[in-house]
Amino acid sequence: MRTCIDHLISLPHLDVVKVREEVEFLTGQLETCLQNGKISNDAYLDAGAISGAIEMVANHIDLGVSQKEIGELLRQQLERADRLELKHPGLNDAIESGRA
Repeated sequence: MRTCIDHLISLPHLDVVKVREEVEFLTGQLETCLQNGKISNDAYLDAGAISGAIEMVANHIDLGVSQKEIGELLRQQLERADRLELKHPGLNDAIESGRA
């Protein structure tokens, strides 16, 4: 999760397409990891909350919210992702294992 959010934060300009692509990757990987037993159901559900929040960020971009505020929203999710990694060690690696 952290790597997904780090990637978005590192972009010079965020647009809806880039954020939704990352959400699509994230949700797909979470489903795959759950089905393959790489993550627990609890990790899947906890990570889903962050995935939903990132989708909300895309909606904010669509509404014309400033890039500064978008960056702050993503930083908040980054903090959540850090806490989630402590609760479910290896979650980030499991998700990123599917990145081409």
